[in-house]
Amino acid sequence: MRTTVDLSEDLLQEAKLRAARRRITVSAVIEDAIRASFARDVAAARNVVTLPTDSGMGGLRPGINLDDNASVLEVMEDFS
Repeated sequence: MRTTVDLSEDLLQEAKLRAARRRITVSAVIEDAIRASFARDVAAARNVVTLPTDSGMGGLRPGINLDDNASVLEVMEDFS
């Protein structure tokens, strides 16, 4: 599909250099870059961790003091 995009001159020059080095088209370089960007977004979304809280309203569970490693370890051991 043909479309028009505005790229900065330095970015276009880098794309042209990469295309020449790899012996592929500038379009292929741009497509690869967009696919890599999308893949990073998907990977980042998969790494989202949801931590349980006391009431689902946010905050820490009672008895957890993040400034005290021993108390955090004690609470963690209670869950195992």
